Amino acid sequence: MSPRIAVFTKNLVNPGYQSARIGADRTAARLGATVTHYVPQKPDNVDEQIALIEQAVREKPDAVVFVPVHETAVNDAILQFDAAHIPLFNIVSRTTAGQRVCFVGSDDRALGRDIARYLFDKLSGRGDIVIIEGAGASPTSRDRLLGFQDTLRSVPGITVRASLRGEYLREVAKKAWLEAADKLNGIDAVLSANDHMVLGVIDAMTELGLGKIPPMVGINAIPDAIVAIEAGRMLATANFDPMAMSAIAVEAAIRHLEGERVPAEVILPVQIIDAGNCAAWNKPYEARPLPVWDEVMKATMARPASRL
Repeated sequence: MSPRIAVFTKNLVNPGYQSARIGADRTAARLGATVTHYVPQKPDNVDEQIALIEQAVREKPDAVVFVPVHETAVNDAILQFDAAHIPLFNIVSRTTAGQRVCFVGSDDRALGRDIARYLFDKLSGRGDIVIIEGAGASPTSRDRLLGFQDTLRSVPGITVRASLRGEYLREVAKKAWLEAADKLNGIDAVLSANDHMVLGVIDAMTELGLGKIPPMVGINAIPDAIVAIEAGRMLATANFDPMAMSAIAVEAAIRHLEGERVPAEVILPVQIIDAGNCAAWNKPYEARPLPVWDEVMKATMARPASRL
């Protein structure tokens, strides 16, 4: 009987989570497993995810690939996986309760530091910027902001004119920018915690009729951001890859179920994508290459912090 994997993502609107579902489906199909997706209809809704956890436990999958919608609010529900002896494989944001077999993610603070450094170098170390923060309850947003701040401390010529909350969503970021637009005239660049919010800012500036869009950078390397980079509307992005994370986690789950030992942690490297290398990324998620298990394991073992 083929392994049955339950995959939990946070919402239906963020392209990153769309890519995570695609990565899980593609990997399961290759390895002969089946996937069931559990996604709140309202973005990042705690009550819905708790109900979905209870539903999955009743349906008794062989393993779970899981992104918590909140760092702590679903902790009691997560413990139900342990009680049901369902192994948990955690991606994107670390769980803070229960027993997980493996976490697959990125170093979000390093992502924030590196993309901020790239932007500040392009500004020659001087200018007024606007920061677009992600979801307040998200540890990825918190860590990326810490990375931005790390780099800001080392570049005193950069001034933060404003910091807006975009909740990782395009429409929210657009609205936040429109509401603050009168205070943002003449800014030199935008530093955003994800690409989806950059696109929302571009939408807002387009609606306002601004002819010149300042340099903008984000994180995620979503297809629409790659198109924007190629068109010159966006400067760069850093690759935060939920598709790769879910693909690795699904394969780790299947290998674990087959009795193979898998790493407790897999951290993907930071890569900056700009006009010089974006052509290789200009593909839909369905056409982008998935990670190769042996290569991922080799890189994981080479990391000083990796452990089995």
